[in-house]
Amino acid sequence: MELILLLLFAYLLGSIPSALWIGKLFYKTDIREHGSGNLGGTNTFRVLGKKAGLAVTTLDILKGTAAVLLLSLPYFASVNVHPLIPGVLAVVGHMFPIFARFKGGKAVATSGGVVLAYHWPVFIVVLVTFFIALKLTKMVSLSSMIVSVVGFLYSIYHYIRTGDFYLMIMIGLFGLFIFYRHRANIGRIKAGTEPKVKWL
Repeated sequence: MELILLLLFAYLLGSIPSALWIGKLFYKTDIREHGSGNLGGTNTFRVLGKKAGLAVTTLDILKGTAAVLLLSLPYFASVNVHPLIPGVLAVVGHMFPIFARFKGGKAVATSGGVVLAYHWPVFIVVLVTFFIALKLTKMVSLSSMIVSVVGFLYSIYHYIRTGDFYLMIMIGLFGLFIFYRHRANIGRIKAGTEPKVKWL
């Protein structure tokens, strides 16, 4: 019973549509009706500005972190499950949120929050990589996909050093999520029509 509740809570945490709720509560705007229509930090930055975008991105990261940390709660202390499993459920919730008709974000920030809670050095690596890639390409989507590849390569290195098979598998899975959710962006990148950021 505790395992079922753990996975349910993790999914519900991930399902919190930060962009939708912040947009409606503070800006009287349904973010789904503007920009790309995506419930993520990038579209929030584009439509609502830097403050809203930063808030949404931070909250989306914390959703993944909180899902992993659920196992530290006394009620779930006896649950025998790898901490990355509830993290995966949170990422699934972010992509397919029950609170937003199962149309959510692209998994990047919440995946980052999961690895932040589980193994923070890889979070630092991918964060630095993201900003370097963004500086060079000016494209959030391409930078996100680059980050997923770099994160997976790091997880292979980490596996060789420590034998942590689960981190390698989960980051590989997150990478698949990220590439899948960026299918339309890949088409626009190939066509040369992908929007570029102007603030970096």
